[in-house]
Amino acid sequence: MLDLRPVVLVVDDTPDNIALLSGLLKERYKVKVATNGERALAVAKAAPPDLILLDIMMPVMDGYETCRRLKMDRELEDIPVIFLTAKEEVEDENKGFELGAVDYITKPISSPILLSRVKTHLTLKRSKDFLKDKNHFLETEISRRIKEISLIQEVSIMSMAALAEIRDIDTGNHIQRTKLYVEELATQLSRTPKYSSYLCQESVDLIAASAPLHDIGKVGIPDYILQKPGPLTREEYEIMKTHTTLGKEAILRAEQLMNKTETFFRYAKEIVYSHHEKWNGTGYPEGLAGENIPLSARLMAVADVYDALTSKRVYKDAMSHEQAVAIITGDAGKHFDPDIVPVFLKCQFKFREISGIYQGEEVH
Repeated sequence: MLDLRPVVLVVDDTPDNIALLSGLLKERYKVKVATNGERALAVAKAAPPDLILLDIMMPVMDGYETCRRLKMDRELEDIPVIFLTAKEEVEDENKGFELGAVDYITKPISSPILLSRVKTHLTLKRSKDFLKDKNHFLETEISRRIKEISLIQEVSIMSMAALAEIRDIDTGNHIQRTKLYVEELATQLSRTPKYSSYLCQESVDLIAASAPLHDIGKVGIPDYILQKPGPLTREEYEIMKTHTTLGKEAILRAEQLMNKTETFFRYAKEIVYSHHEKWNGTGYPEGLAGENIPLSARLMAVADVYDALTSKRVYKDAMSHEQAVAIITGDAGKHFDPDIVPVFLKCQFKFREISGIYQGEEVH
């Protein structure tokens, strides 16, 4: 029959003391013994007991050193240790408590005191273990729920983005590529002193997750413009530009349905509305300039243009990676944030790799 009683390890170099303590404890607890500190450490390591009764005055390795080593071991540090000793000086007790002991019983041993202290500290340990297990369960559950919510958010974003991509016959894997470009840029930018505090990992993840929505407003653009196999007229271009406003309005309506104004779409609104703004103020829809353009949209601008340049369309061939890099570099401080372009140059080969993988061919 399985013995489920708490395990008490008795550590003492005197056989009479071991016999006495074992006799007192064996009715209620499963007792293990060790006659020196080294043996006690080995026994505890092999199968951690629930509590240790530890004599101080032992040869080779005394109780203080044994306790110190126990508390240094992450697997053993939570085992309560009760010192047993003939020492009664305050300094001796303080030393024991400083080393991590939970109690101090002086010899000669009083049976009622010993049994009471052992029972108390085992009860405390059970409570502590329960709380530890409960906290671990809660942490695991919270982590699971967060992952679940994040997945729901990402599925929602990708589903909305797919609506726009389905109608645009030229986009291919555009939303997947640009998402990865933005993630790479944001990650690299987060490592710079200027943006390290703003771009925490959560922000980087959410900006990247929001990137696929940048052209969601194209669902409101007529097919004859969206699918035109050639350059747009001035009038058609003005209509195409409204996809930024249409996209933002669509997200605002979604937030209204949730009765919330601050949701996981916060970066999506910035990206959708402002990714065609330019650093020098010549972009649209508002002609914002410099850092008045949200950072998420400035990141998206680089990713979107690189992808447009290196992708084939019915009305144009794909540019080479080198040509696209040269154009983006030349537009630093004009079209693009001059802080982001150097970061782009650092990770340009990752861009080329992503482009090659998601276009089904290497970009040269």
